[in-house]
Amino acid sequence: RRVKAVVINATGGPEQLTVADMPDPVPGPGEVLIDVAYAGCNWADTQVRIGIYPHPMTYPMVLGFEVSGIVSALGSGATGVEVGDRVATFPEKGGAYAEKCVASATGLIKLPPAVGLDVGAAFPIQALTAYHMLYTVYGLERGDTVLVNAIGGGVGLACTQLAVHAGARVIGTVGTPGKETRALQYGAGRVVVTTTEDFETAVLDFTRGKGVDLAIDSYGATMLDRTFNVVRKLGHVISIGEAEGQPFKNIRERILPRSQTFTRLHLGHVDQASPEWQAGVTHVLEGIVEGWLKVPIEGVFALDQAADMHRRLEGRHVAGKLLLKAGKGT
Repeated sequence: RRVKAVVINATGGPEQLTVADMPDPVPGPGEVLIDVAYAGCNWADTQVRIGIYPHPMTYPMVLGFEVSGIVSALGSGATGVEVGDRVATFPEKGGAYAEKCVASATGLIKLPPAVGLDVGAAFPIQALTAYHMLYTVYGLERGDTVLVNAIGGGVGLACTQLAVHAGARVIGTVGTPGKETRALQYGAGRVVVTTTEDFETAVLDFTRGKGVDLAIDSYGATMLDRTFNVVRKLGHVISIGEAEGQPFKNIRERILPRSQTFTRLHLGHVDQASPEWQAGVTHVLEGIVEGWLKVPIEGVFALDQAADMHRRLEGRHVAGKLLLKAGKGT
């Protein structure tokens, strides 16, 4: 049997994404086969396509590190899951941009009936990255003030809602006018449009000169460098991406003046067998089911529109999630 998949043979622009017929993937020990309903589109996908992802990849490959669907086969030793289960997960080696993909049984998230398969592919990477920044790395408490750079993106919107729900104050930045709207609707106290305002001045005004307790950055480049200036003494900075380019190399020099701490988080480093991981899944799913954690979906694309999906994401106007629809699932 053959399945349709979006293959990238060599790094480059969106035109490198092509649909091909592939052999049916076969689950190995401890793995499951998933009939894919949707694949989530993430900034990391564009980095892998260009060839600048910080973790090594081999080409040709099938893109996609976030998937929802129905379990259709079990590899040997795959436990805690049954054929027919509705699940979401992270295929570590990619493979989600396809009609079928293989994933480890360990990280499977069983979806409650109230959570659609579209939402199932839209929340895992962004909401769980947000959760583990706020709680596993930092330890968010009521009354904390959090700066979220790129607050209009998927991770930024998840951070906003989780932090507001916990009783924190949130200030954010966006580079594109209009992307502040949803963050403000979700409870951000202030959003700075960096093309028209100086964000350092705005953040220090918002915190009455003290600086924020926690700053989250996915831009890198000069934005991350400047972020250290608006974080309080003994405050924390978490980096999750370099969308604008590589930051200043000597982080030690940056954190010395105020005894700050710094984390470059990769969600894959949180052990999916750990209590912290399960706590994150439980908290996020409860938020979605209870309705206080919204997962906005901005666009759904067919497999042969994967290049268009990447162009849309790279256009920087998306305030929510883009999905690739591979199957019939609902």
